[in-house]
Amino acid sequence: MTTRDTEMTAWLRELPKAELHLHIEGTLEPALMFALAERNGVTLPYESVEAVRAAYDFDDLPSFLTLYYQGMGVLHTRENFFDLAMAYFDRAREDGVAHVELSFDPQAHRVRGVPLEAPFEGLLAACREAESRHGISSALIMSFLRDRDPAEAMEVLEQAAPWHASIAAVGLDSAERDHPPGRFAEVFARARAMGIPGVAHAGEEGPAAYIREALETLDVCRIDHGVRCLEDADLVATLRERRIPLTVCPLSNVKLKVTPTLAEHPLPALRDAGLNVTLNSDDPAYFGGGMLDNHVACHEAFGWTRNDFLAMTRNALEAAFMAEERRDVLLKRLDNVAQDV
Repeated sequence: MTTRDTEMTAWLRELPKAELHLHIEGTLEPALMFALAERNGVTLPYESVEAVRAAYDFDDLPSFLTLYYQGMGVLHTRENFFDLAMAYFDRAREDGVAHVELSFDPQAHRVRGVPLEAPFEGLLAACREAESRHGISSALIMSFLRDRDPAEAMEVLEQAAPWHASIAAVGLDSAERDHPPGRFAEVFARARAMGIPGVAHAGEEGPAAYIREALETLDVCRIDHGVRCLEDADLVATLRERRIPLTVCPLSNVKLKVTPTLAEHPLPALRDAGLNVTLNSDDPAYFGGGMLDNHVACHEAFGWTRNDFLAMTRNALEAAFMAEERRDVLLKRLDNVAQDV
């Protein structure tokens, strides 16, 4: 790494980054996976941390999800979820992350007999601790599994009533292909009636039509991924005119073979089209890096300048679920960083 590259990495670390697309279960590092497995008497199908890492050669999204759900089987208690989130927050602080929006999948835990209180109380406690310890603000996104029955999602939404005030948004994730978002229209409408906005994965492995469907039938305010929108010029125009944020995850897209290499990623084309792009890590334990790694990789692949990253960071801060007072503070920090450009 050259001196100039070292300086750029240090500068990127100083950006007050907002991570909008993060699956907290996807931050489970192998060492913690084994520690929790031992604590909870869970037998893993791997002999060592190295064996787990060797399994991270995914063919596509479904092959990743198999390992993803296998790994989260070690999460049983409130304390487990707290430890998981705090391990992520500690790493995020080193990456210069100032705000995090944690998505989690209660259905995936519920089917294992884990009560809703465990993820909710553990994650919320970690969010409070992260603000106290690291000054990192956060928000919680309760996601529904699109490859399961929408009726089950509705049931979970109703059962989560004690924590509705703590849910910043509902989301839609898991295997996208052949699972159109419109199936969950009633669930998202019910959440909106409760005052809870929605976001949805669309246009990752699924077609551009799923992005339009998420906008029109779920009335979401953000699209997670959305990289296939370029296949539909009218959709691109809609996204641009409405300033719909796209929470793009470059290293994830390469790891899951959404794009062959980072150099071939549509990110530059998305930005050239005037779209509201943000950078995120998705499932950093599985995809080779957190927020700083994704930023540095994009700098190296696309030659993006400091002004490019300032613009995308501003996009993320403006799209985040956070109090206006907190947003003003972080935007002021961003302006201070911009003075060095």
